[in-house]
Amino acid sequence: MGSAENEGVVYTALDKEFSQPILDQVGSELALTVRPKFDVESNKTVGLVTDLIQHRKRPRADLFWNNEILHTIRLQQLGMLQAWTPPDTVATPDRFRATDGTWFGFAARARVFLVNTDLLPDSGQRPSSFYDLANPRWARKCGLAKPLFGTSATHAAVMFDRLGVQDASRWYQQFESNASIESGNRQVAVKVGRGELVFGLTDTDDAMLEIDRGSPVAIVYPDQGDSQIGTLLIPNTLCILRDGPNPARAKQLAQRLLEAEIEKTLAAGPSAQFPLNENITSVSRANPPRDLKTMGVDFESAAKQWTNVAAVLRNIFE
Repeated sequence: MGSAENEGVVYTALDKEFSQPILDQVGSELALTVRPKFDVESNKTVGLVTDLIQHRKRPRADLFWNNEILHTIRLQQLGMLQAWTPPDTVATPDRFRATDGTWFGFAARARVFLVNTDLLPDSGQRPSSFYDLANPRWARKCGLAKPLFGTSATHAAVMFDRLGVQDASRWYQQFESNASIESGNRQVAVKVGRGELVFGLTDTDDAMLEIDRGSPVAIVYPDQGDSQIGTLLIPNTLCILRDGPNPARAKQLAQRLLEAEIEKTLAAGPSAQFPLNENITSVSRANPPRDLKTMGVDFESAAKQWTNVAAVLRNIFE
């Protein structure tokens, strides 16, 4: 057991199987006892953020490692995050870091289609756009996670910010009518792997679990055409909690977790994350196209609308 001065409490939304080995490694290197707090798969980000907000006057956590970005920005907007400046080696693109230095993105996942290749062997017949979730051809043969949690919620917030409330609402109403609505991205990927769905919208880490399991599936990166919007990348985010129990240790941990080596490990590991550090030349083992077209996003603008967007989505999906 470490003393309070020699420990860091990390609220961690990234799956335990992916994050625990890295936290153990970093703790050992820093001679620091790292105490992670995880939550259940279905609502882990929301559960952790709710706990953080409830204890904002006396924070229990030093660092929040979120596996998405929407709720990190919620904490930023509530004034709960401590700004800091990482070393120059943390070459994170501006669009993946807070303008006020309160959060930093790293190791992104892509929002992709996972396709069952037994059911849809012809690559030319596979879905190619986010909007294919509304195509009657795929009625009840495609799936997505209920867009109220995790990366599905972030994706929805981005689309509402991009399309406007009226148009985005219309699309999500069509998705609800046309697609099978699952409890999470992993459930979508598993159903595609079993052949219960022809394809589904999920994250690359969940898609890779099915590929590694030997399921007859393939990843499709959507919206790659010249007139299309591009594939959405959603980063992990790190932030230091304002007035946390051990700010010095929080900064040590954050600095180490943002180093290029960690992103390389996550890219090559089972979660197949996408490095964001501009000094890294290696790519995710999810094997994205070298010329992958990614969606331009203003995450902070999207997050500001989340309360209203969530109300609209609850009316549609609940």
